[in-house]
Amino acid sequence: MSLHARKIDGVPEETARVVRAAFPKGSLTMRIRDELGELFSDADFTALYPNRGKPAWSPARLALVSVMQSAEGLSDRRAADAVRGRLDWKYSLGPELADPAGPGHGTRRPDPGPVRRPWVHNWQFGRRS
Repeated sequence: MSLHARKIDGVPEETARVVRAAFPKGSLTMRIRDELGELFSDADFTALYPNRGKPAWSPARLALVSVMQSAEGLSDRRAADAVRGRLDWKYSLGPELADPAGPGHGTRRPDPGPVRRPWVHNWQFGRRS
């Protein structure tokens, strides 16, 4: 993985409008963004990445996800779901609403389903294949 450092600009206008309509009183993650601004910068992490390779997801966003995950007491799976599906998290992370906004989005291998081992089943019941 390589890092192409970029500044996380403000919240896109459409994202802010939709999220403020959905959360008129705000939420914890929205307050984090509004009151603290950009907590982390990709530039803080450049020394940790090589110059070549597939671009990494923003380490500044990953660090912010870790903070929000801890604040809400979420498992890794629930935090990943929140990144993809919760409007207030999208607001805090700054992507467009239509952006899948998840590390590794589109690179996940399809689930092959359950492993079939007929010899185990037959052995358990004293039958031979």
